[in-house]
Amino acid sequence: MGGALLLKRLTKSTTRWDHARIVADSLAGEKFSREQASRDPDNYFNLRWLSCPAAEMVDGSRVLYFEQAFWRTPHKPFRQRFFMVKPCSKEMKCDVEMSTYAIRDSEEYKNFCDRSRDQRPQPEEVIGDIAEHLTTIYLKRCDRGKRCLYEGSTPADGFPNTWNGASYCTSELTVLKNSEIHTSDIGYDYEGNQVWGVKGSPYEFKPAPASSFSDPFSSLTIPPQFTEKRIEGSFVLQN
Repeated sequence: MGGALLLKRLTKSTTRWDHARIVADSLAGEKFSREQASRDPDNYFNLRWLSCPAAEMVDGSRVLYFEQAFWRTPHKPFRQRFFMVKPCSKEMKCDVEMSTYAIRDSEEYKNFCDRSRDQRPQPEEVIGDIAEHLTTIYLKRCDRGKRCLYEGSTPADGFPNTWNGASYCTSELTVLKNSEIHTSDIGYDYEGNQVWGVKGSPYEFKPAPASSFSDPFSSLTIPPQFTEKRIEGSFVLQN
């Protein structure tokens, strides 16, 4: 009986909405690029990724609030976005769409996930504050045997982006087991030259341990020449 039930669970097909739920759940939470920054402090900072559910659209799409900050100053995010996660349409060769949107009044949303629910903008307010569409990444379930669960990117021609001399930007995202996220964003000019973005491997964000803020990583400081604007465009996700 037990073997039959296990077989039934293993062979049960995963629905389109199951894929979207898995991705949304993996994006949520507090994560850090601590290990990567320790290995290569010249090219990577120890950054805090924080995301949590914010609303659900009428069609079932999940909306998450997302912010990034330096681990030393978690309550001063330099990047804030909404994520919208939903299944790919049936005619597309992907499983999940993950879109990023600007926030109409980002100041109102600072530290959204750290606040109690009654101190946050409510779901109907969140939906009303979804502003400009920035990018969409099309994710596919990873082949069996790979470390990842889902991986994908924007289309090759990317999305319009004019920051720091760019003409367009592309993004890649990999969802690994244990909710680890690898991500990379690159901006290109009209001639196809990279003008901002990570030049090496993607940023690697791993879920926070219980002692996130008693971190022995105190030797990694922010060089004064790296302003927030520089960091936003050259080292961190830009979309």
